[in-house]
Amino acid sequence: MADDRKAVDALTESEARDELAFLAAEIARHDVLYHQGDKPEISDADYDALKRRNDEIEARFPALIREDSPSQRVGAAPAATFSPVTHARPMLSLDNTFSDSDVADFVSSVYRFLGRLPDSSIAFTAEPKIDGLSMSIRYEKGRLVSGATRGDGTTGENVTANILTIGEIPNRLPAGVPDVVEVRGEVYMAKSDFLALNAQMEAEGKQTYVNPRNTAAGSLRQLDPKVTASRKLRFFAYAWGEISDMPATTQMGMVETFARWGFPVNPLMKRLSSTEEILAHYHEIGLLRPDLDYDIDGVVYKVDELALQERLGFRSRSPRWATAHKFPAEQAFTTVEQIDIQVGRTGALTPVARLTPITVGGVVVTNATLHNEDYIKGIGNTGERIRPDDHDIRIGDTVIVQRAGDVIPQVLDVVLDKRPADAKPYAFPKKCPVCGSHAVRERNEKTGRLDSVTRCTGGFVCSAQAKEHLKHFVSRNAYDIEGLGAKQIDFFFEAEDPALQIRTAPDIFTLKKRQEASALAKLENIEGFGKVSVRKLFESIDNRRNIALNRFIFALGIRHVGETTAKLLARAYGSYAVFETAMQQAASFSGDAWEELNAIEGIGEIMARAIVEFFKEPRNIEVISRLLEEVTPQAMEQVVASGSPVAGKTVVFTGALEKFTRDEAKARAESLGAKVSGSVSKKTDILVAGPGAGSKLDKARELGITTLDEDEWLALIGG
Repeated sequence: MADDRKAVDALTESEARDELAFLAAEIARHDVLYHQGDKPEISDADYDALKRRNDEIEARFPALIREDSPSQRVGAAPAATFSPVTHARPMLSLDNTFSDSDVADFVSSVYRFLGRLPDSSIAFTAEPKIDGLSMSIRYEKGRLVSGATRGDGTTGENVTANILTIGEIPNRLPAGVPDVVEVRGEVYMAKSDFLALNAQMEAEGKQTYVNPRNTAAGSLRQLDPKVTASRKLRFFAYAWGEISDMPATTQMGMVETFARWGFPVNPLMKRLSSTEEILAHYHEIGLLRPDLDYDIDGVVYKVDELALQERLGFRSRSPRWATAHKFPAEQAFTTVEQIDIQVGRTGALTPVARLTPITVGGVVVTNATLHNEDYIKGIGNTGERIRPDDHDIRIGDTVIVQRAGDVIPQVLDVVLDKRPADAKPYAFPKKCPVCGSHAVRERNEKTGRLDSVTRCTGGFVCSAQAKEHLKHFVSRNAYDIEGLGAKQIDFFFEAEDPALQIRTAPDIFTLKKRQEASALAKLENIEGFGKVSVRKLFESIDNRRNIALNRFIFALGIRHVGETTAKLLARAYGSYAVFETAMQQAASFSGDAWEELNAIEGIGEIMARAIVEFFKEPRNIEVISRLLEEVTPQAMEQVVASGSPVAGKTVVFTGALEKFTRDEAKARAESLGAKVSGSVSKKTDILVAGPGAGSKLDKARELGITTLDEDEWLALIGG
């Protein structure tokens, strides 16, 4: 991945705020793709790089840490197709380490925190990190009562019926176990079972699967448990949630207890005492990795003694007593046969290398992302070289392909010694390959630099953009219209008969009327549909005529607006009419409406500008107007707190809060009916300032806004 970003120590506060807003939205998007869609777009290494960048900026600008920061959350929200399960104890993720020195730092940090000399007196466990789906299985009185995915760490998906089909998971525990037991571990598919399943699918003329991890995740999320039962899923137990009576005092003891209760545990788990022993076991597991019948992507280290785990405690989203040591990304050599351009929903032209098929990490790879025009040329956005020897990527080149658990690998470098004599530099298109509109690289008004992404200017005129927009509109976390997936959108979009066409979102909701008026183009007579499926499709469409405001905003496909941002906007404005009016009032990028938008906690200037630009486009307004004739976004339910002294007031928290975390402060304020903002404006009612408060406090005083310290705030709200 090309890295043309400014060094963290060179960022201004404004630049840092904008980049943290972008990183929060981008990482959240990749979390949803990985945890819900099981279709990651970037490699594990690139994902980890985004999170490291976020952590580095937050370390330099701690006052800018956002509520929706990746450092404050885990995973993605549960899918809408399963009922939610709230975990009795959160399912937190682990911090990652990538080198031997990182591991040594982790071990040293444990000793430092506990105030002990690094004398190898603290034992650690080390076990393979299974590349599967995290699961929490709850037993009451020895009987399995529920199974839930990790979800966002607090709330997961209820997949109990499917968990009951996995033979390796006991339905009942032996006599004498604690009354409440939550066993946690990883559901996975063995490599041998995966290959057998693909052989069966190929023999039946069906599409084969990409890799064991995604297949396991998809199998576990089947609405029909019979499908799950047919997929031969497996399980490793290695952790726990709520337990009414702890049966052991060490990590190793707990895992050994799980084995006695009938759970599979990993035979490669060891108890070790020194950094040298830990690293030796890591490298040993790395050598065994190709021959294991399950995919792993690293080794997990945990402090063995549970009393020490308790003392070490947790950071915001991860334990101090554990870390995951990741394996390097897997690489292979192959040839670039062609370079194609894919046009996305926002008009981004993404180059994709079509490769001579090569197996990387057990998966056959035929495509790899080339990111953008600059990446192909081998330069960054500021002109710096991102490959040695100043070389580009050309058709016919032998290239190094990297894959790290994802399904869209990337081309890392070129083997110049094998470059064909007739290889020519790739000419990036100046026009959209789909609609012929001009393709341009926008210039950043602040930096004066060209954006790394080339975009089609055709908007809805471009069929690729329009089609991708529709697919986004009906996706799971937007309108979630059952029976209207990507293949169906392709069919309706390309249909020639007006009675069948869906070219914009409003067309979805007029399809039934057009079908009833048509004498010839009956959907039920077309292969692949039928009376029952058509009836269900229309019912699903009608069921979505009333939809939550945040889903409606997310479905609009506004650039940079993901699920989290859509929820922020819905909470801030309450109704769609108020939201749209405010965006139109902010059209000049100045005035009260513009300030109010930028003041929303979690909205940076880049996002704000993209939102306002969307509502300045007449075509967008025309489509939304027609859509609103068919659907009704539901006003956001407001928190009612009668008698609260801060109900209806806008509150800003700043400085290093000492009496409570920022999340706690915001949650408490919102529970009392207040609206929490990220910046000070004329509409701010109260500023709560902790130590180190700076520009926000100065501005509040200039505007005559009530300012309180933490004790005064607690006194106001009743402690």
